[in-house]
Amino acid sequence: MDRLTAARAQMEVSLGFHMVFAALGIGMPLLMVIAEGMWLRTSAPHYRDLARKWGKVTALLFAIGAVSGTALSFELGLLWPRFMELAGGAIGPAFALEGYAFFIEAIFVGLYLFGWDRLSPRAHWLCGIPVAVSGMLSGALVVAANAWMQVPVGVRIENGRLVDADAMAAFESPMWPVMSIHSTLSCYIAVGFAVAGVYAFGVLRGKRDEYHRKGIDIGLGVAAVAAALQLVSGHASAQAVADHEPVKLAAMEAHFVTSRGVPIVLGGIPDGDTGEVKWALRIPKALSLLATNDPDAELRGLDDFPKDERPNVLVTHLAFDTMVGCGFTLFGVGSFFWLRRLWRWRRRSPIAFEPKALLRLVVLVSPLGFVALEAGWIVTEVGRQPWIVRGVMRTRDAVTPVASVPVSFVAFTILYVLLAVVLVALLRYLASGKSVRAEDAATSGPSESNHGA
Repeated sequence: MDRLTAARAQMEVSLGFHMVFAALGIGMPLLMVIAEGMWLRTSAPHYRDLARKWGKVTALLFAIGAVSGTALSFELGLLWPRFMELAGGAIGPAFALEGYAFFIEAIFVGLYLFGWDRLSPRAHWLCGIPVAVSGMLSGALVVAANAWMQVPVGVRIENGRLVDADAMAAFESPMWPVMSIHSTLSCYIAVGFAVAGVYAFGVLRGKRDEYHRKGIDIGLGVAAVAAALQLVSGHASAQAVADHEPVKLAAMEAHFVTSRGVPIVLGGIPDGDTGEVKWALRIPKALSLLATNDPDAELRGLDDFPKDERPNVLVTHLAFDTMVGCGFTLFGVGSFFWLRRLWRWRRRSPIAFEPKALLRLVVLVSPLGFVALEAGWIVTEVGRQPWIVRGVMRTRDAVTPVASVPVSFVAFTILYVLLAVVLVALLRYLASGKSVRAEDAATSGPSESNHGA
């Protein structure tokens, strides 16, 4: 395995794992805050129990995410020193601000975790809000660096070196607003459906109580709202890509020849050599309409770009179709769940547990949010190739000259696998309830015996 292949593989493995940790760290605090807010409003103990459980999960994910993110930051310098030399002045402020968000989150995670029965209920709930907000901001700030790599602005480069950069360059990229909103909503969808799937599985195993029912409701409530907003975000993202990254759009849709009234290509296997897409379904003029609001608009095809500047069309197209397919599936399941609930409410039928078939469907689709999240980032990263900074530096020119990258790849892969194993083991331990009793005995006040966890 050569240096470039090993470096790419290491970043793929690291980002693949870290995105799961990061998404959970963004989504779980929001669910936690909603659950405690419902407890303050209704005094129903199951909401408090959910908030306590999800608070512990949030703290665990914060710790795992800190290790994962730190390792990933080291990899940028170890594997891509020439990129960091070029881009450090542009993306550095985004990472610095993300560090501030991280420290704010750390402070309030501690206050939230150990503030039960030590702070007033309202003050404790208010401590959870900065955890949710700073977690979301951390993700958006990191995305700013990636958005600048997609469309670099606010800098002056001479002879391959950065000689002048606006302090806010990373936030001036036109891709940052759409990318940060799209990725944040993706995290909420993925985590909401995953949580709903866990509690739906519990109900199917006979745990038919309000604790599990409200776990499903909160998870699917957040996921369904985020999925609806994602439709708008996806449209804005498509238009931004059409304006600023036309070659990526062409690869996403396997659009080979510049033309007008371009269709959306659903499925199929594109052949980058022949320019054909086998076994695909096409929606006439839909891509032109989606990208420009004009069904007859001209869109640039892959033939408009040099062959050595085109991304891998097969990987980009299949990943894009996977992301969109998963997204619409989740939107459909979430909409059906709540429309059915609304229909029963309007008929004044008693709100009972959903049918087993619907609960099984929720369990079945619950991993798709993370599948869509990973596929979306494959589109983002593969669609930028062969550039590490579009139009400025190629990926092959940014890699380290050190020959031992394959060793580093193995070492970091083991690290991330171990982190994943530790996370799964600790989540299972939390789910068993054992850690709840131990933590309660150590940290709770005299009134704790009145509240389950």
